[in-house]
Amino acid sequence: MLLPLIALAAQPLPDPDRLINTVRTLAQLPTRNTSSAELNQAAAWVAGEYGKLPGVRVELMHYDVKKGRRVPADKNVVQVVAVLPGEDDQRIVISGHLDTINLSADPLTGIAPGADDDASGVAVALECARLMSGRKWKHTMVFCAVSGEEQGLFGSDALAKRAKAEGWKINAMLNNDIVGTSNGGGNLVRLFSEDPGKTMSRELARYAEFVDRAISGFKVQLVFRHDRFARGGDHMSFNQQGYDAVRFTEAKEDFRHQHTADDKPEFVDAKYLAKVCEANYRVACALADAGDPPTDVKVKLELSADTTLTWKGGSGPFFVYWRDTTSPGWESMKAVGDVHQITLKGMSKDRYVFAVGVAGGVPVEAK
Repeated sequence: MLLPLIALAAQPLPDPDRLINTVRTLAQLPTRNTSSAELNQAAAWVAGEYGKLPGVRVELMHYDVKKGRRVPADKNVVQVVAVLPGEDDQRIVISGHLDTINLSADPLTGIAPGADDDASGVAVALECARLMSGRKWKHTMVFCAVSGEEQGLFGSDALAKRAKAEGWKINAMLNNDIVGTSNGGGNLVRLFSEDPGKTMSRELARYAEFVDRAISGFKVQLVFRHDRFARGGDHMSFNQQGYDAVRFTEAKEDFRHQHTADDKPEFVDAKYLAKVCEANYRVACALADAGDPPTDVKVKLELSADTTLTWKGGSGPFFVYWRDTTSPGWESMKAVGDVHQITLKGMSKDRYVFAVGVAGGVPVEAK
């Protein structure tokens, strides 16, 4: 029962041809290295594409980087931030990184088309903006093509710190990095999330996986690590500022093409990329119209084979989610109406983990 998805039934889904055309356009440049003139060209083109969309405000955001690892000299760097204003200032962010690098040659001058890493992620964010623009959502959408990722997450770090300083209310950040190659894993995309702590990244991931079960012939695989082993991505910059952020990455990376001159559009699977984009789009549409979440969600302490949940606040109607204590994702969900207490008959608090949410919103685990 996936009520938050009903609104998608009559809406268009991501277009594989538009997605691959974005990848091809960006990969035509010999490089998009953060220190190159071509990065500016790429940013200008992406900004122009966002500028064509109704209601979208586009910013070429600049930030400074210091000379250091993979940065030959101090530099002012550009990236693209496109905003689709909503009814309020709560925000959902979708991002990919614009820059590329070739580590098999001179990183500054080597050919680095970066089709999969990460024109694919930039294409996902842009396509989501194309699909979501033209109507007013409850929350504000932010679409990004950040830079400086290959040098140390500089662009996302600058944006996340700016968001924190300016008091942005970011409900979710969806990072897309290396999402275009099926490579034998065309029915699966991995979703990485932070361990429980100062953010609800893990709960965002669980909710995204639950929502995306509606995609035919495609699965989101939860990975309970902040990123691939000993590696990183732009979502981490937002996690570090206390925001809930996750990373989508293809199921089977082809390391022969990463950070080389061989990261070409011919190795990007447009239909697979469209499925990853749909995974982002469905989650973004749900989150963009979500109501206020409940607070103080609790399991009533009593000796009983039933489980009573109570909560406060929030904008009903409400939904109860549950999963076995050994299950990584939510197993089911039930609409319970505009109430603040429910007793689940025959469902033991010893066996299940429970949560309560609103339509479109990340559920809040009961404690």
